[in-house]
Amino acid sequence: MSAKREEILDAALEIADERGLAGVSMRAVAQAVGVTPMALYPHVRDKAGLLDGMLGRMLGRLYEEAPELADHNADWRRRLAAFAHTARHLSTGHPWATALLFARPAVTPDAVRTVDFVYCALLDAGVPHDEVPRLERLVSTFVLGWIASEAGGRFGPDRFDPRGHRGDLPDGPLPGHTAIAHVLRRPTDWNAEFATDLADLEQLVLAAARRGRRPPRTE
Repeated sequence: MSAKREEILDAALEIADERGLAGVSMRAVAQAVGVTPMALYPHVRDKAGLLDGMLGRMLGRLYEEAPELADHNADWRRRLAAFAHTARHLSTGHPWATALLFARPAVTPDAVRTVDFVYCALLDAGVPHDEVPRLERLVSTFVLGWIASEAGGRFGPDRFDPRGHRGDLPDGPLPGHTAIAHVLRRPTDWNAEFATDLADLEQLVLAAARRGRRPPRTE
């Protein structure tokens, strides 16, 4: 990556952090870098290329902070956990990043590389080849859905689960909510819940691996 492209992408990331994705435009980035908008095109092609470059820059930081992702000697659980926890950590300072991941097709080199890391972890867990794409989607959807909820304020520190108050709505009885109201009204430890969800996801991966090891039934 050229030094100028790095400067452009870093400026775009700073703008997104300050103003959100809606504030990222070729004109705004050019102004931040101190050039004309036309001077950006040799480095990022167009607005779509700029967004893809921003996504690649964020995923590059994922690899920097979680080098075990590419370590095929590391246990597959450790690699999936590194992917999940590092992605969540990175999103904390960049709440717009999840929206960008959902909005851009996963066809950039860095995005494909990330998917391949997850594929390799699942294969090393013993997941049958024909189940790997489905489970990768499950893992990625869990991670992205969680950090999107966190970035959007649905999950947040020191917040009570809003579901605990649905039983107070005057729309008729909610027997399920009533039965577990004492649980729903407790503060939620989001870090513990994330870790437990990830452990449950690992059990689903192991279940898929066990299914793949079963001998075929004979009549």
